[in-house]
Amino acid sequence: QSRINRQKNKKTNILGSYKDPNHGSDDVVENLVQRLRLYKPTPVSDETQFSVKRAAVLVCIFQGNNGDLRVILTKRSSFLSSHSGEVALPGGKQEETDIDDIQTALREAKEEIGLEPSLVSVVTVLEPIVTKHRMIVVPVVGILSDTKAFDPCPCADEVEAIFDAPLEMFLKDENRWAEEKEWKGEKYLLHYFDYEAENGKYLIWAFTAGVLIRVASIVYQRPPAFLELRPRFWDMAITGDIPKP
Repeated sequence: QSRINRQKNKKTNILGSYKDPNHGSDDVVENLVQRLRLYKPTPVSDETQFSVKRAAVLVCIFQGNNGDLRVILTKRSSFLSSHSGEVALPGGKQEETDIDDIQTALREAKEEIGLEPSLVSVVTVLEPIVTKHRMIVVPVVGILSDTKAFDPCPCADEVEAIFDAPLEMFLKDENRWAEEKEWKGEKYLLHYFDYEAENGKYLIWAFTAGVLIRVASIVYQRPPAFLELRPRFWDMAITGDIPKP
């Protein structure tokens, strides 16, 4: 179903860190693409392919003015029934007309923030993550090369704000804290990152933070500077241990 209730975001600082033609180097993006394309995700158990609800998110990376790699994020509308007001990656549930996870992620990104699929070069799809609510979420990683062609247009019903953050921050032990949780007797950590963008202050945490820690680890080819201790249930799509409802 088409979402037509949109609002133009008048703030000029959205994606204010885009790559100016006179700044940065194409080598940065080329190296990024090469690393991501060489990445081989762990195979998923066949039993989990269609047994639960499925969704996809788009990790859209671009090069900033100073040559750093940045990722597009949203703040969900405060009026949504679930995860209202939280920071998220563009994405959503798979629809019957979607042929794969890539199409789901790109379709949702267009509906939520006005990002045309033709502007995104998808380079890899990461291992699916299983949420506590038994939904499989697939991170799709893409590159936005022509940032000036992207005119952010948030869907008013779903998105309150669009901003970008440096990808490398998710490997640093700065402006970060963690909360210890437990699942079936096993402890895990949920990570929280405080970030101040040009258009506001944001808290990036839990699932979204976990995805970006994983992507940053692949891109920069090093582990985070802190104990990650991710939830074991996130990997149930790989092990095939997703419990029946």
